[in-house]
Amino acid sequence: MGCMHTGPQQVFLFDDRVLAHLRSVIFSKLGLQESFVFTWNDSGAQRSIWMHPAMGLQFEFDSTASHEINRDWLDALTTLANSAGGLKLIPESSIESSQ
Repeated sequence: MGCMHTGPQQVFLFDDRVLAHLRSVIFSKLGLQESFVFTWNDSGAQRSIWMHPAMGLQFEFDSTASHEINRDWLDALTTLANSAGGLKLIPESSIESSQ
């Protein structure tokens, strides 16, 4: 399990593969100076945070292994991040089953 740190006391856990995809989408948006909401389910509860370019953000992976990026999943996450509803973490399996 990797971590996304959004502040000194805010740490959110994600599977390393998920985290690799989130990092790509989030850094892409923030690199363009774009703010957005990020929503996901965490232990049965829904979480949402406001992502903005000035925030201190760190991604920490459990392993040093490279994670193959699923272009279709990345494209779906990016489309969501660019929508009015913001980035929603959808399972990779939902993309594979729709093809």
